Amino acid sequence: MAFRSFLLALYNNWCYFAIEEVTIVLFHRYTDVGYFKAEMLDALLENEVQNNLIISIILENKARYASDWLMAAVTDQRKAILVALYTKPFNLLLYEAESGRQDAVELMAQEIRRIGALPPGVLAERGLARRFAGAYCADWDKMPQLSMTLMRLDRLAEYEKAPGHCRTLEERDMFFTPYWERAFSEDCRVHVFSLPENVERIRTRLGKDTHYIWEDGTPVSQAVYGRETPNGAVINWVYTPPHIRGHGYATSVVAELSRDLLDRGKRFCCLFADADNPVSCELYHKLGYYDVCAFEEIRFDTGRKV
Repeated sequence: MAFRSFLLALYNNWCYFAIEEVTIVLFHRYTDVGYFKAEMLDALLENEVQNNLIISIILENKARYASDWLMAAVTDQRKAILVALYTKPFNLLLYEAESGRQDAVELMAQEIRRIGALPPGVLAERGLARRFAGAYCADWDKMPQLSMTLMRLDRLAEYEKAPGHCRTLEERDMFFTPYWERAFSEDCRVHVFSLPENVERIRTRLGKDTHYIWEDGTPVSQAVYGRETPNGAVINWVYTPPHIRGHGYATSVVAELSRDLLDRGKRFCCLFADADNPVSCELYHKLGYYDVCAFEEIRFDTGRKV
C-alpha cells in the first residue's frame, strides 16, 4: 500500500527530471589554407577590423608557405568559438568568436603545447591574450608585453597640412627606407627584419602606389598600405626620423594615404598605434581615427618548457 501511494504521489505532482546540457568543445587542426578559409572566414568577417591580420593572411595567395603554419580552431557542435593562426616566425594570432569561453582557451593552449608549435608570443585582444597566456604558461605576467590600440577611420577629418608634398616610393628611396623600417621595428618593439629582408620587402612595393613618402626638400616621413581585408585597408610602417619629428609630417603622410585609400573604394582604414605613446595616438585621433579595441602582444620564452 505504501509503495502504491508513492507512485500516485509521483503521478499527481508531475515530477520531472532535467538533465543539464553539456557543451563539448573540439579542437580542429587544418592543413589546407583553402579549407581553413572556407570554414573560418565568415566568423572572422563578423569583426573585420579586429581580425585584419588573420583575414589578410588567409586571403593572400601564400599557400606554398602553409606547411609551416598552424591553423586551428576550437568549436562546439554548432560554430567556431576560438580561431588561431601561427605563421612562423611571427606571433600566434587569436580571435574569440564567443567571448568568455575559458574552456576553449584552455583546450587551445593544451593542444598547442602538445603539438610543440612553440610560438614566440601571442597577439590578440587584450583580455584574450592574457587569458591564453595564463593557460599556456604560469609566469606569463613576468614576460615582455606590448600594448596597442587598434583604430579605425571611416571619414577623414580636417587637418593642418605640413610643409612639403606627398609622393609614392621611388628607386632612389631604397637607400634609406630599409633603415627607416628597421628603426620603426626597434622603436615599436616588433619583429625586426634584417636589412636584406627589408630591401627585398620594400622593393616589391615599387610602382604599386602603396608606399607614400612625405618630402619637404628631402624625404622626411613615410606610411605604407600594408595589407587589406574585403572592405578595409591597413596602414603600417609610419615613421619619421627622431630629429625631424614634431612638424606634422607623419600626420600629413598618413592623411594623404588614408584619403586615397577611401577614394579607391575602401569603406575604412585601420592601424595599430602604440598605446604607450600618447603623441602617436593623438595624431591619429586628430585625423578622425577612433579606438576599436585594445590589443596586447605577450612574448614567450621558447627556450624553456611550458
